[in-house]
Amino acid sequence: MVSLLELFRTRQRRLKKGVFFYAKKQERYLVLSCSSPKAKIALEDGRVFNGVSFGAKGEAAGEVVFNTSLTGYQEILTDPSYRGQIVTLTYPLIGNYGINKDFSESRSIFLQALVVKECSKIASNWQSEQNLSDYLKTSNIIGIEGVDTRALTRHIRLQGAMKAIVSTEDFDDVSLVKKAKASRSLEGANLVKEVSCSKAYEWSKSGECHVVAIDCGIKHNILRILQKKGCKLTVVPYATTAGDILAMKPDGLFLSNGPGDPAAVECVVKTVKELIGKFPIFGICLGHQMIGLALGGTTYKLKFGHHGGNHPVKDLKTGKISITAQNHGFCVDIDSLNKDDIEITHINLNDNTLEGIQHKKEAIFSVQFHPESSPGPHDARYLFDEFISMMKNNQ
Repeated sequence: MVSLLELFRTRQRRLKKGVFFYAKKQERYLVLSCSSPKAKIALEDGRVFNGVSFGAKGEAAGEVVFNTSLTGYQEILTDPSYRGQIVTLTYPLIGNYGINKDFSESRSIFLQALVVKECSKIASNWQSEQNLSDYLKTSNIIGIEGVDTRALTRHIRLQGAMKAIVSTEDFDDVSLVKKAKASRSLEGANLVKEVSCSKAYEWSKSGECHVVAIDCGIKHNILRILQKKGCKLTVVPYATTAGDILAMKPDGLFLSNGPGDPAAVECVVKTVKELIGKFPIFGICLGHQMIGLALGGTTYKLKFGHHGGNHPVKDLKTGKISITAQNHGFCVDIDSLNKDDIEITHINLNDNTLEGIQHKKEAIFSVQFHPESSPGPHDARYLFDEFISMMKNNQ
């Protein structure tokens, strides 16, 4: 049996080791802050956070939001839905497994800037081709580390998402706050035109069902899953008309995720209205919001949005709960929908906001979350099978 004296000595050794580790950690940050270029993030309400620059240099303005995902930073960086936003990652160490081109969800990085607690200087992964800092630098995206991301996240949760600016050039707090206030608001902004493809293309040339996907900022994993499930895929720009889509003779229409205010993308809402009843329609995220608008509903801006890979959603048809990946700042108003024609299919268990709808007569349904994940859990991938079954039954 270990004596009380030995237990005491062991505790003392552990305490000393812990103090030594803490001191070394603080020394590392001191050296980092002295040897690396300074950076700041200033919010429009006057709150300013100091940090250290990595990635590209310069200034970037946008709406600051936080994402609670533990992994998948490259997929987040390349998600076009983040256009116009400065993303704060709540997990404290980012970049430790590096960058690989196969993990990208689109053709480039679309967010405005990245905020982290610590950017790993070591990328340890057999698939890694590049470290995070170099990846941001190559894409001309500013990164800031050394920020108290817990404090920033708490501030956003209490005050709401707001405009901000990240700078490695201007360190005057008053000047930065003024720039943040003057920057573009996401409300009323059509950001889809900045991320959509410029011309139609075929993702897969053969399959049992032909799906036309309207690219509002589509993630590659959506296309990968539909291709794997045997779909022929044609991706078209967001402004493609209903007549042009009908001419392609699809078995179904898919409305993708994307950035900004859904009410500002009027051409897509108009296209959806004209195509209801022609063939099955499935939408996710921004696509869900635009389907809600096409069915007569309205949308509103959430206080700080849903961004992460751990959001519980209940399927009201089965009673099952899925943990879902989410990334949106707007929501369809559940009370604005005509319940005689529209069935509420999914509800967010954190705040009871609308997460899914289905028309009672027409073959059209949508969900607010991301069943394709990437990053995130795979619980909701059954929805792709429902879409394919709907198309086959319609054939």
